[in-house]
Amino acid sequence: MGMEPNLFADPPNATPSTTETRSRITFELPQGKPLYLGTSSWSSEDWRGTIYPADAKSSDFLTHYARHLSTVEIDMTFYRIPTPAMIHAWNQRTPTGFRFAAKIPQVITHEKILRDCQHELQQFIEVMALLGDKLGPLLFQFPYFSKRQFANAQAFLERLEPVLAQLPDGFRFAVELRNRWWITGRILDLLRAHGVALALTDHPWMPPIEELLRQHDVVTADFAYIRWLGDRQAMEAITQKWDHLVIDRTQDTKTWVTVVRQLLARDLTVYGFYNNHYAGHSPGSIALFSEIWQNSQVS
Repeated sequence: MGMEPNLFADPPNATPSTTETRSRITFELPQGKPLYLGTSSWSSEDWRGTIYPADAKSSDFLTHYARHLSTVEIDMTFYRIPTPAMIHAWNQRTPTGFRFAAKIPQVITHEKILRDCQHELQQFIEVMALLGDKLGPLLFQFPYFSKRQFANAQAFLERLEPVLAQLPDGFRFAVELRNRWWITGRILDLLRAHGVALALTDHPWMPPIEELLRQHDVVTADFAYIRWLGDRQAMEAITQKWDHLVIDRTQDTKTWVTVVRQLLARDLTVYGFYNNHYAGHSPGSIALFSEIWQNSQVS
């Protein structure tokens, strides 16, 4: 590698000196690698003047987005199952090779919590399959569970296992946890047995990636799924506008660039998605990633 692993970086603080001015974002993304970098949703009105033209119509956001980036994580599927007409429109507005990842509806992960949800899951998968080759991973994003909901991790695994066993072939699935002590060899073995990825998250409730990698082999599928989420509450205390970076994530990003290189070296396809709450501006976070990647290229 062109960069020594930096697995002990201190978390950065928000300071005025790290704030970037609003300007058009350009990307120099890694080429020739099975690496898909994108954002959580494409609908931010605050991205006009950065990744979107200042006068862009919201109905054209996805078209502009797909000119810069090769993947997106669909957030709206968390709230409802899209219609075939919506799928068709997304298909029409994106080029060949684009990939849509999507959150599995909350009725499955948050409301029914995997009970009696086979109909909803099947309906969701069937409509998402209309994307064809553009369909990327489907994410089970679970909330933090209290002991009232699950006495322990084993109780959750007993609920999860039969659902994983019934997942159809030909699709990619990932599981995101918000209970930090539940990431154990037992759940990793379960995910690995079904070829389901553990979503790797940069989130205050979860262990830092360097700690997680010291403890476990987190690869459980033929792809990796990364979500840079940040601290929503802390970020919204700093800003309500998502048009520029307000936190310096340089050291964190150097760590993640090293992690992504290691995952690619294991012949994995890597999907990664930035949230505005990570540093204030998802496209700016991708630009920082690409800059660090280019500056750490193997000579």
